Amino acid sequence: MPMLQPKYLRASERGNNVIATNNELMGIIYFAWHGKAQEQAEISGRLQAGWKPFAERLLQEQKPEELSGVSRLWLRDDLFVCIKLPYVGRELMEEQLLELGSQLRQNWEQQFVNAVFGGKVPELSLHAGVSILDSGIRSEQERMYEGIKQAIIHGQSTSATERGLKRRTLDQILHGRLIQPVYQPIISLQCGTDAAYGYEALTRVPTQRWFDGPLPLFDFAAEEGLTYSVDRLARERAIECSTGLAAGQKLFINITAQIMHDPTFTPGQTLLLLEQYGLSPHHVVFEITERSSIEDFASAKKLLEHYRSQGYQIAIDDAGAGYSSLQSIVELKPDYIKIDRSLISGIHQDDMKGHLVHTFTELAAQMNISLVAEGIEEEAELTFVKELGVQYAQGYLLGRPRPTIG
Repeated sequence: MPMLQPKYLRASERGNNVIATNNELMGIIYFAWHGKAQEQAEISGRLQAGWKPFAERLLQEQKPEELSGVSRLWLRDDLFVCIKLPYVGRELMEEQLLELGSQLRQNWEQQFVNAVFGGKVPELSLHAGVSILDSGIRSEQERMYEGIKQAIIHGQSTSATERGLKRRTLDQILHGRLIQPVYQPIISLQCGTDAAYGYEALTRVPTQRWFDGPLPLFDFAAEEGLTYSVDRLARERAIECSTGLAAGQKLFINITAQIMHDPTFTPGQTLLLLEQYGLSPHHVVFEITERSSIEDFASAKKLLEHYRSQGYQIAIDDAGAGYSSLQSIVELKPDYIKIDRSLISGIHQDDMKGHLVHTFTELAAQMNISLVAEGIEEEAELTFVKELGVQYAQGYLLGRPRPTIG
């Protein structure tokens, strides 16, 4: 059973109303069931009969000190839990409400569905939304009305409280510049030396709670319209932490082809940053990532022309992994093709993979493009791609990503 334990719930209650003082604000957490399953008479009947007694029982069964400062309001089957919050700054208060709303939503949904329906019901979910009553509104009634309205609006989307927490985490990453780059060596296979030809800068996120890697971070940033902000931060951090890069070595940095569509895109920022750290565009290879299909090649070409004109080189990443890789190569004419690890893993034991990579070597030779084999983990894989004529390789066998270069 979820317990209302956070310290910010400590306050006084007068009947079923919570009166906030000058040093406190009122928070509201809204709970309501959504989903097409409610169109079924049996599902709807069970919800109406069981939801209110269930929620009331959980609220009443808390210890008195844990319920201090909490009241509730029912509007039909929608529940509004009102909490008096000591003023600790509006942002922190909103985060506390989101945390509690997320915790209760997940726990109550699971417990109620298991108790009433005996397991998960498709297309039925408990939504939660939060709001803080605006102290600038004069009338207590007006404040409550506005707070309820905002909580309802916030709770219309699925997992709104979790999404709010993810957005706060993203904002913290951006404002605190919390992305941490790591560098994986890229080794030359044809020059007779084990020295690194260059390094790929890979993005690491500071917390695994909401983003367990860079792809979920970029995916969520795209949903929030912040792709360019995250892309720019990752690029800046890759350059700032690249001390140790030798004069002839390359720094491979991932970018997305969509960034030039962003209204905040500002040309020339990377060049200024490189100069600040004693580097030039000739050190940098931009990898065009195919997180989604490149549908607008005209825009992608425009992006590449913008960077090539300044002296940067271009790589197509994850070639052979899907989407439009071959078309990307023909249309964008990169300087490097990075062959996806799905084609490299076990290549020495798979004739089809061998034929495909051989085809890449022939195409690359005709177009004066260099190849990089990704994901090398076995000596036999390394030997095989080297004999095929692949110029460069990276993977755990050759070096794991590290926080520093060298």
